[in-house]
Parts: sequence; structure tokens; C-alpha cells
Amino acid sequence: VRAAVALLLALLVLAAQVVAAEELSGVSLRMKKCECQFLNGTERVRFVDRFIYNREQFLHFDSDLGVFVADTPLGEPQAQYWNSQMDFVEQVRAEVNTYCQYNYKVATPFTVERR
Repeated sequence: VRAAVALLLALLVLAAQVVAAEELSGVSLRMKKCECQFLNGTERVRFVDRFIYNREQFLHFDSDLGVFVADTPLGEPQAQYWNSQMDFVEQVRAEVNTYCQYNYKVATPFTVERR
């Protein structure tokens, strides 16, 4: 009886792994990474917003350029569309102040000032 139970448990574990592998085979990864680069405190701030699909960056916004740039053919239609939406581009350009400088003020006591 114990051998039958052990065999049944082993089969259940193996079946669960096969099902999990089948479920995961359809997964894709879409990620957005925001990066703030500070030079001399907040005197010079660069904001880079990266868009990644399946571990490959396909589009990014660089505040030094002020526009979205396609890194792969997948990003070209999105970059063209977003760059045509001037209100949206202005909003993203403003993130140097609203996102980067705000987070710098919040994080400074825990990072820069602790050195």
C-alpha cells in the first residue's frame, strides 16, 4: 500500500510539473524601467524610460533627446505614435521634475546622506 501511495504521489508531482511547464510556455514579459541619472545633485538630471519586451529593449525615452526612440522595428510604430502626441511627450518630459527630482528628495536621506 505504501509503495502504491508513493508511486501515486510521484506521478502527481510529475504531472503537476508537466502542466506547469505547459502553462508557462505561453508567458511573455513586458517591462518598463525608469532611470534617473543625477550629476552634481539635482543640477543636471537625465530621465530614461525604457520599454522591454521578452528581455529586449524595443523603445525608450531619453530626456536629453526629448522624444521616444525605437530601438527595434517593434518599437517604431509606438515611437511614431507617441511622438505625434505632443501633450503626452510634454508630460513625459516633465517627469524629470515630477518623478526624478521628487524621488531624489525622498531618497537622499537614506542614500546619499548616509555615506
